[in-house]
Amino acid sequence: MDFIFGTLATDDLKLVHHRAARRGLQHRHLLSPLDPRPNEPVTLTVWLGTDFTADHVACYYTLDGSIPAGSRGEASNGQVARFHPVEVIWDTLNWGYVACWQAALPPLPEGTIVRYRIGAWTDGGTETFADWPNVTATAEAAADAFFKQLPQPTGHPPGDPARGDVFTYHVDTLAPPEWARNAIIYHVFVDRFCPGAGREWLQTDDLMGFCGGTLWGVRDKLDYIEDLGTTCLWLSPTWASPSHHGYDVTDYDRVEPRLGGDEALVALVEAAHTRGIRVLLDLVCNHISSDHPIFQAALHDSSSAYRDWFTFDNSAIGYRTFFNNPGMPQLNLAHPPARDWMIGIARRWLREFNVDGYRLDYANGPGPDFWSDFRAGCHAEKPDCFLFGEIVDAPDSLRAYAGRLDGCLDFHLGDAIRRTYGWKSWTEADLKRFATRHRRYFPGDFLLPLFIDNHDMDRFLYIAGGDKEALRRAATFQMRQPGPVIIYYGTEIGLSQPVGVQDGMGLHISRTPMLWDSGQDTDLLAFYKRLIQERKQGTEAAAHA
Repeated sequence: MDFIFGTLATDDLKLVHHRAARRGLQHRHLLSPLDPRPNEPVTLTVWLGTDFTADHVACYYTLDGSIPAGSRGEASNGQVARFHPVEVIWDTLNWGYVACWQAALPPLPEGTIVRYRIGAWTDGGTETFADWPNVTATAEAAADAFFKQLPQPTGHPPGDPARGDVFTYHVDTLAPPEWARNAIIYHVFVDRFCPGAGREWLQTDDLMGFCGGTLWGVRDKLDYIEDLGTTCLWLSPTWASPSHHGYDVTDYDRVEPRLGGDEALVALVEAAHTRGIRVLLDLVCNHISSDHPIFQAALHDSSSAYRDWFTFDNSAIGYRTFFNNPGMPQLNLAHPPARDWMIGIARRWLREFNVDGYRLDYANGPGPDFWSDFRAGCHAEKPDCFLFGEIVDAPDSLRAYAGRLDGCLDFHLGDAIRRTYGWKSWTEADLKRFATRHRRYFPGDFLLPLFIDNHDMDRFLYIAGGDKEALRRAATFQMRQPGPVIIYYGTEIGLSQPVGVQDGMGLHISRTPMLWDSGQDTDLLAFYKRLIQERKQGTEAAAHA
């Protein structure tokens, strides 16, 4: 079995996710069209789960960016649209019926920010607000228990039925930048790439520790990155952090000194741009480090202005976190000051450091509502920035991010490539059929950067048993697909790993230091260069056809 980090790693976890999504009152950003344009009417869809009954369903919405409010069909802030029943479907996995209701919102002019909540109630009963229960929280809890080999959680489902979620969409004409549509992205794990300036690795045996790669080292290897043919550089998190991976940020206002500080990032971006190479940062919005001063203030002072920036509860940890990791408290990005703070961070680095966009870590944590505002803010700051999320979810859930992000990492087609050429459990006919339908399922303006391995899974060459011909076939298929593609550092020179993620070594096992000596497979590197050049020539020919 392959390992893809997320809440859908096994059939049992997929079943938990499915059942949670068909309980209670679920909207989950189901609207048509997916990305409303100016003067287009919008249809909202809500599902009443197998365990939920309602006589009335209402949408409370505002058009001025404020938070809507209302009760039992009467708005106290904003307007009301009523839902009506459309159909009933049978759900075998929940062994019950699910009811579909819909409502219409009017055509609106460009620039309108629509925020809405959906409530449902029975005659004489209390009102429940969508999305309840919280499907993401349920899936996270189940996945955490699975990975820790603990019993699956039981009890009251997460979420407050009297509170629900606020949903948002912007009426606009935003689209991904043209440069990103066929970008060839090189994914660098900074601590593992190159120390730079004649420095040696600090060490290369303890992959949980620091190995000594720096941003100066990345700058020193830009000739290599350019010669490979890549057009964009994706850096692992570069903000101040106590870990080798950087996904637990302690200060968003400065670059981690160990990586070279602000000066190194400025120098790298300038040097990359001189070569026509764009630079993307890896931004974590979902959670921060428990050592961050904002969280420490909230943790130790219940009257702190930052208290509502997090979700404190009665759990064993005492607050909501990223997969029950106490070192990574989750931000409450539904709270306007926290939301504005994070969007301000993203805008500042676009503006002051001239980076070209972000890979957005665990983007399904904050959800589509947050990204609607985030994308609008970032594109206002830098219109040609590229914003794509790490969203490990089913394709029907990913479609909810159309119009809210420029795209998301293509875990599904990447998994299909790995099954075909790595594990050899699919035929090429299976792969081609899946790829054709997969592309048709998503709107053309929602980009799906395609990769065959990354820092959270076993390297391709490892799962293929060292078969470099299988890697060549996988890379060939990848490079001939439309849309942006990603190469994880070292894949192009045969970098592998000694054991697998599931052998108890953890995710870091696929983060071995880059080889800069005779250990490189120069034949494989030459193959990648030819493949990339062929892709560029094909893209240019198509553009002039």
